[in-house]
This record gives sequence, C-alpha cells and structure tokens, in this order.
Amino acid sequence: MSSRPAVLVMIPGVAADPELKARPAFRLVDEGAPQLRVTDLAATRGDGVFETVGVFDSRPANLTPHLERLQRSARMLDLPALDLDVLAQAVDAAVTAHLPVPELLVKIVVSRGVEGQSRPTAWVFADAAPSYAAARAGLRVAALDRGIPTTAPQTSPWLLAGAKSLSYAINMAGLREAARRGADEVLFVSSDGYALEGPTSTLLVKSGNRFLTTPVDAGVLPGTSLGSVFELVRGEGAEAAEELMTLAQVAEADGAWLLSSVRLACPITHLDDVELPVDRALTDRLSAAIAGRK
Repeated sequence: MSSRPAVLVMIPGVAADPELKARPAFRLVDEGAPQLRVTDLAATRGDGVFETVGVFDSRPANLTPHLERLQRSARMLDLPALDLDVLAQAVDAAVTAHLPVPELLVKIVVSRGVEGQSRPTAWVFADAAPSYAAARAGLRVAALDRGIPTTAPQTSPWLLAGAKSLSYAINMAGLREAARRGADEVLFVSSDGYALEGPTSTLLVKSGNRFLTTPVDAGVLPGTSLGSVFELVRGEGAEAAEELMTLAQVAEADGAWLLSSVRLACPITHLDDVELPVDRALTDRLSAAIAGRK
C-alpha cells in the first residue's frame, strides 16, 4: 500500500431500521486508533458482509451495484436492512478525505455487531491501491472444485452461495492452493462440472461474437462490473448473456477474463495447462469500461 494516510469512516447509522438508527450517521475517525471491540462478530466469527470498490481518478466504479449487492448479501445473512444512502455518503466522505491518487480502494464492511447486542457495526476504509499491473497483464489460473453443485442455492440456501460474507477462509485457502500449483488465481468449479467464478472476481468468456458469464442462480456473486462490460460489448455488436459453461468450454474459448472493480479485466492466459488467446486491445477496452474511463 501507499505511504499516503488511509481514511476510516465509522457508520453507526448503517441500519435502515429507525430503532437501530444512530446520530451522527457516520463520522471520520483516526484510522490508527482502536475502533473495533474484540467481541465484535466480524472478528470472532466472520459474521458479516463486505464490498470492495475501486475508485479511479476520485470516481467510485459501479458504486450502486456494489451497494445493492451488499444489501443482497445482508438479506441472505439475516442482517438488518441497510441504509444505502448513508453508505453512499460515507463512501463519498472517505474518498473526499483521502489525498488524491489515481487508484483508491474503498472497503465497506457491515458486521452483525458486538456479540449479545442487536446493533450492526459498519465502516468504510479507503487506502491507495497497490499495483495490479501483473494481474492486468494476464493470469495463470488453476481450476478448483468448490464442492457444491449449481443447484445449492435452491436446495441448500443456508450454505450462502452467492453471498459476499466476511467468511473468506475458503477463498483464501483456494488462492494458496493455486500458488502451490504454480498459478496466480483460482477458477472455482461446481461439483456438477460448471465453471463458476474466482475468489474475488467474475468470469467472462468470449466465444465467437458472444460474451458469457455464469448465471447468478448457480451460486455466484452478481458481478458489479458486468453492467459496464455488457453495455460495451453490446454497443460493439456482440451478444452478452448468462450461461452455464463447462471447464472445457472455457478452455476452448476465444478469450476469458476474471473481472473485478479493483483489478479490472484480467485476461486468463492459462487455465491449468491449457493456453488461452489474449486480445490486449479488447482487454484494455473492458478495463476502461469497468473503471468508467470510456
């Protein structure tokens, strides 16, 4: 991270429920001072949700889809409804308070709160982004079995497939396994054989004049970058759709990317031992669309 000071905004008024409201709704605090109690369920159980927003030239990328996805995840975890207006204002306050940098990371976190209490804990943390040049140049990706089928969201909703929760131990374990295999990233695969998503990214596949991504009802996160990407490719005359794809279909594609709002469009150069074609010009256009630099 940069040596430039980070910014922390605590949001006691994150809940939409008037009975849980607090004033002021949010406040800038010293990011180096203690703020979180050790009994907060974010720390003891990873019981909460989060989003990480990329900010480019002081403009958050796809903030509304991020906040809507945060609300969706909160519902899945039976957290109180969130006040998205307050969250948007807190993000704006964090971006404004940070020294100008070309790329900024803003993390929004909402936990169930201190154990035994009923008020959620929430904060926004803004810090300068590290360099993602290597990832944006291309990724070697290892396919790993996630161990659940694409039907899990319907048959076993308590598994929280498709929720962006703070319980990220499995995702991080997947990345460590990828590193042991000599890869940079992971593409999770369902137990019934379909490509899903990365630990922190959305899969995009190009097949001819079609751009495809995994359907949300298969248990993946709704991609916050997809709206910008689909608008771009449709404007260029291509088809964009959700469709289940096998690992073989991804490996045989005309190109594939892992998308995120911070790393942007990262082309997959290798899927396990299979080399995939990389279109640098198209990758640049996809990244510019995600970052709002059209």
